[in-house]
Amino acid sequence: MNDSPLTNNYSMYANIYGYLGLPLSRNPDDADVFVVGLPYDLGTSGRSGARGGPVAVRRSSANLRWEEIRWPWEFNLHERIRIADYGDLDFPAGNHDDLFNQVESNYGKLLDAGKTILTFGGDHFVTLPILRAHQKHHGQLAMIHFDAHTDTYEDEGSTYNHGCMFYRAPREGIIDADKTIQIGIRTQYTKSKHEFEVISAAEANDMNVDAITDRIRQRVGDTPCYLTFDIDCLDPSYAPGTGTPVIGGLTSDRALKLIRGLQGINLVGMDVVEVAPSYDHAEITSLAAATLGLEMLYLLASSRS
Repeated sequence: MNDSPLTNNYSMYANIYGYLGLPLSRNPDDADVFVVGLPYDLGTSGRSGARGGPVAVRRSSANLRWEEIRWPWEFNLHERIRIADYGDLDFPAGNHDDLFNQVESNYGKLLDAGKTILTFGGDHFVTLPILRAHQKHHGQLAMIHFDAHTDTYEDEGSTYNHGCMFYRAPREGIIDADKTIQIGIRTQYTKSKHEFEVISAAEANDMNVDAITDRIRQRVGDTPCYLTFDIDCLDPSYAPGTGTPVIGGLTSDRALKLIRGLQGINLVGMDVVEVAPSYDHAEITSLAAATLGLEMLYLLASSRS
């Protein structure tokens, strides 16, 4: 595989085909971690357009190429893990089932080869087939979920809806409700029926970062853990380009600190979803998503030497 793009090309505007300008490959032997795009938004209930998320995130990631060792981390990411961009999974428009088939086939191949996957969506519904693929390989999962919404709604009226995934996942035995925590929630849910621990946006904005990350680590323990980040967890002032914006969210600074504070968890998969670039301004949202993804990669690499 080619040398890291950070060692031979710092351009912020040229040859941005893969995330961070990474090489494109679907050969499991070429990398330890693969970046996959899922341009799907057929489950959207609000403003559509998240199918454009992966392309926009890759384009904005060019702004992150120049820093060989990203602050405040103290190591070169590419000296610890080899990363390649797998490209987008392509499926016929309107064909939900083909999304499931594509994820099962491609993610299964990578996971069976011992690889880790960072996904850029797409609306949040894509996390459900991704979780299914991870559960087949790792067993029942813990989950850390950043979002404005719980996505545990059972009455959305459709099998394919970006608000139903985490109602279905525990009932399918994919995630352990007792080892799942949601951060940034600021929309209605019935606490007496809710299975997951919740740190609301109001709490998360007032609490000490270390106190939040301590609660997260206590909740997930050492169980194989999936990290999913809906970009609307951020306040719309930091992420206007999304389908269901809700004011009162987290700052981008706080979100980055929370991810950095998760060192030591047994991270097995991760995604950033719901970037809808047609509602963005100056690539604010896509840059936030690209940066959150990069922090997740550093989080993953922090446990490897």
